[in-house]
Amino acid sequence: MFDIQKHPEFRFRTDLLSGLTVALALVPEAVAFAFVAGVDPLVGLYGAFIVGLITAVFGGRPGMISGATGAIAVVLVTLVAQHGIEYMFAAVVLMGCLQALAGVLHMGKFIRMVPHPVMLGFVNGLAIVIFLAQLGQFKAPDVSGELQWIAGTPLFTMLGLVAATMAITHFLPRWTKAVPSSLVAIVCITLVATGFNLDAPTIVDYLRTMSGDADASLAGGLPTFSIPMVPLNFETLWIVLPFAVILAAVGLIESLLTLTLVDEITDTRGRGNRECVAQGAANIACGFFGGMGGCAMIGQSMININSGGRGRTSGITAALTLLAFVVFASPLIEMVPVAALVGVMFMVVLGTFEWSSFRVMKKIPLSDAFVLVLVSGVTVAADLAVAVFVGVVVSALVFAWKHAKVIHVVTETDPTGAKVYSLRGPLFFGSSKSFQELFDPKNDPNEVIVEFQHARVSDHSAIEAIDNLAERYLALGKKLHLRHLSPDCRQLLHKAGNMVEVNMIEDPQYHVADDELA
Repeated sequence: MFDIQKHPEFRFRTDLLSGLTVALALVPEAVAFAFVAGVDPLVGLYGAFIVGLITAVFGGRPGMISGATGAIAVVLVTLVAQHGIEYMFAAVVLMGCLQALAGVLHMGKFIRMVPHPVMLGFVNGLAIVIFLAQLGQFKAPDVSGELQWIAGTPLFTMLGLVAATMAITHFLPRWTKAVPSSLVAIVCITLVATGFNLDAPTIVDYLRTMSGDADASLAGGLPTFSIPMVPLNFETLWIVLPFAVILAAVGLIESLLTLTLVDEITDTRGRGNRECVAQGAANIACGFFGGMGGCAMIGQSMININSGGRGRTSGITAALTLLAFVVFASPLIEMVPVAALVGVMFMVVLGTFEWSSFRVMKKIPLSDAFVLVLVSGVTVAADLAVAVFVGVVVSALVFAWKHAKVIHVVTETDPTGAKVYSLRGPLFFGSSKSFQELFDPKNDPNEVIVEFQHARVSDHSAIEAIDNLAERYLALGKKLHLRHLSPDCRQLLHKAGNMVEVNMIEDPQYHVADDELA
C-alpha cells in the first residue's frame, strides 16, 4: 500500500523537487477557489493539503496531484451562501462517503465507457479553462475597487516576466534535467523581481486584492479536528444530500479522467476504484478538519509529470510543503510573483491541449468531431461533469442510431418447407422497431424458424420485441421456432417461452443486461 518508491525510475530527488514546484502552483489556485466558494483562503489551503496528502499516500495513481478545485468550488458557493460554512463541511463529509462507497462497489471501472472523443474534448476544454483562469491575473483594482485590465508599464512587466518564465521552463531541459525547469523558473523570476524591485504583483498582493483586506496573509496554524456544527436530522440531510451527490459525481469524474490521462502519458495503469476510496477518505477528513474538499487537478498533475514526478513522494512532498508554507514560511511564499506562476500554467496549457486533434478532425467521423468540439465547449461554458455527461449521451445516441440500422435477416426455406429467418446484427432498444419490420407473418408459411446464432440480444427491449413477434405469429395460428437463444433470454421470454428450441451444446452463453435477472 505504501509503495512510495515502487519503481526505480521514481527517483527520490526528482520527486521532492517536483513536489516543491507543484506546491508553489497550488497556493494561488487554492486561494482563488476558496474565494469562488465564498470561504476563507485557509479553508482552501487546508483542503488542498488534506486531499493532496491522503490521495498521494493511498490513491490509485502515483504522480497525480489532488487538491481544492474550481469544479468543487462552483458547487459549494450556493450552499455556503444559503446555509453557511458548517453545512459545507457536512456536505463534504457526505460527498466523501459517497465517493468511498463508489470505490467499494467497484464503480471506477465505468470510466472506461467514456469515448475517446469525450476524453479529447475534456483535455482541450480544461486547457482552455486553465488559460482563461490565468487572464484574471492581468487585472488590478482601480480607485473604486473594480478590477480592470492593467496597462502601460505594469502590463509590460507582467508580460516580460511571464515570457521569461515560459522560456526558462521550455529551454532549460535541453541543458539539464537535474532540477525541474518550472521550479528554476519560479526561483529565478522571484529573485529578479525582488532584486530589481519590479512592480510585479506577488501572491500576497493577489490575496489582498481578492479579500479586500490590506493585512491579509497566508499564515495559519495546523488544521484542527471539529465535527460540523449542524443539526443531525433529516432536514439537514435533505439540504446537503443534493450538493453531496453532485460534488461526489464531479469529483470522481474529474479524478478518473485525469487518472486516465496520466495513464496515457506515463504508459502505466492506475487503479480507479482505489482512487475513488482515497478521494472519499480525503474529503471525509476535509469535512472534519476544516477543508473545502477537492479532487484531482489536471494542471498541477501535468506540472508534476512534466517535472519528472512519478512516485507517491511527489504528491506527499507537495502537500507537506504547502502546509509548511502556511504554518512556517508564509513570508517566503508570499514573495513569489504571480507572473511566474502564470508562466508555468501557460506552459501547462500548451502541453495539455491536444494540438493533434486539429489534424485528426478531418480523418475521424463527423459525429466524433462534433462530440470533441461539443465537450470542449460545454467544459468551458458550464463545467466538467455536465460536459462529460453530454458527451457520453451524444456518443451513445450516435452509436445506437448507427447500430440500429445494422440489423438484417437472411432468409431461406429448409427441406421441410419451413421459412428460416437468420438474424444478423445486434438486437437492442434502438433496433427493436427495425426487427419487427423484417418479418411478414401474414404471408409466411405455417412453420417459421428465427435463427439467433449470428445475432446478439442485448436488453429487455429486445426481449419484448421477440415476445411481440411470437404473439403476432400465434394470433395467426402459425408456429414460430426460436433457435439458438441464450439461457437468460429463454428465462425472460413470457409469450414465446414454450416455442424456444433448446440446444444446450450450440446455444451461446452471453448474458442479457436486464433488471429481471438482477
